[in-house]
Amino acid sequence: MPVLWAGRLTEKPEGEAFAFQASLAVDRRLAQEDIAGSRAHAAMLGERGIIPAETARDLDRELARIAGELEAGTLAIDPGAEDIHSFIEGVLTERLGDPGRMVHAGRSRNDQVALDFRLYLKRAIPELGAELSETMKALLDQAEKYAGAVMPGYTHLQRAQPVTAGYYLSAWCAALDRDRGRFADALTRLDECPLGAGALAGSGLPLDREATAKALGFRGPTLNAMDSVADRDFALETASACAITAVHLSRFCEDLILWASEEFRFIRLADSWSTGSSIMPQKKNPDFAELIRGKAGRTAGNLVTLLTLLKGLPYAYDKDLQEDKESLFDSLDTVRSCLRMFRGMTASMVFNTEAMEAACVGGFLEATDAAEYLVRKGLPFRRAHEAAALVVRDCIRAGQRSIGERSLPELKVRSELFEADLYQALSPAACVAARNLPGGPAPEEVRRQIRVLRERLALG
Repeated sequence: MPVLWAGRLTEKPEGEAFAFQASLAVDRRLAQEDIAGSRAHAAMLGERGIIPAETARDLDRELARIAGELEAGTLAIDPGAEDIHSFIEGVLTERLGDPGRMVHAGRSRNDQVALDFRLYLKRAIPELGAELSETMKALLDQAEKYAGAVMPGYTHLQRAQPVTAGYYLSAWCAALDRDRGRFADALTRLDECPLGAGALAGSGLPLDREATAKALGFRGPTLNAMDSVADRDFALETASACAITAVHLSRFCEDLILWASEEFRFIRLADSWSTGSSIMPQKKNPDFAELIRGKAGRTAGNLVTLLTLLKGLPYAYDKDLQEDKESLFDSLDTVRSCLRMFRGMTASMVFNTEAMEAACVGGFLEATDAAEYLVRKGLPFRRAHEAAALVVRDCIRAGQRSIGERSLPELKVRSELFEADLYQALSPAACVAARNLPGGPAPEEVRRQIRVLRERLALG
């Protein structure tokens, strides 16, 4: 298939050298977007009298036919083509002759590829947003089920305070909800049409950039032609959103891997979301969670690749930008598959409520509540904190696992404000129930958080 740029050159790269600079292996997934852009461009050329109106109609019909054939699989993409743009224009020229050669008037591959990339993301980002929403729904269903299931909360991977499983899952959903917002923000900023920017300085032909932007579903054309072909901020933002989402999933999976261990026994993963060992017959490994955790590194690497790619580029189009798509496509694919796997895995997991509640005894998770008990009695917090800490020290010396094992006279050694009602306030369930402020782990407050998150999902 002929290349689009060979007129100036007496010879072109061949064989391995041609393949090295070709991009078809990556940009072939932009075929439908490329056709959509060409159809809008051809229609505008016809309406502006730049090409005959009949030619514009012929181009549109043939482009629609090519799109259908590619979709149906009856037209194969030529692996010898340099890129998807060259392939489609080559098919047009082969079928229509000179009219096929008219489609590129007023256009460069620089603005063409920028357009295709944006069009692709306008489709891919909402699809990824839908995956995030479905994942949140699955987690919220589990959160509702376990809103009152008491378990330890951790800081520094040390038992800290009693919370609930529903509270944990709601926290994960709050993070995923921010991810949805980041993708929506990226989508808003990329919603400008670069078509008509040309190589970097627009065109002397009387193009109607507003018309093509409207036809392609953009809110308007880009402001500056040079910026239009140099800009890959939209790719960086999307790659960043992918990386942050993947890091969230990785952190969630780290919890799941710990919780599924014999040392914790907080959850049971379904057999269908586990694997075994080729040598140890007893093993049930959380491999899906581990793989999700591992794949997060790919998305971080892809973001760094894009940042490094752009860091030293002069501000216009450079061939380096051909490397922008592979990294972002990989991040989009990786996050999509990780969300699907994470969703299936967490929807089928079962919490061991007995083991979780038992783990709330020992480690003195009630110590903060003992200090706040004294604060409610009028003791300054720093003195209350010290008194509770001394009680914990006394318990450890006596081999006791909780403050509730101390007698009231023993407690009064550290503060005369301790009374018998303290014991009822220090049970894990009571500690959780006391934290009913907005954002807290009290079951009713967790259910409110779940409602808020479901409302946000309903709003889109």
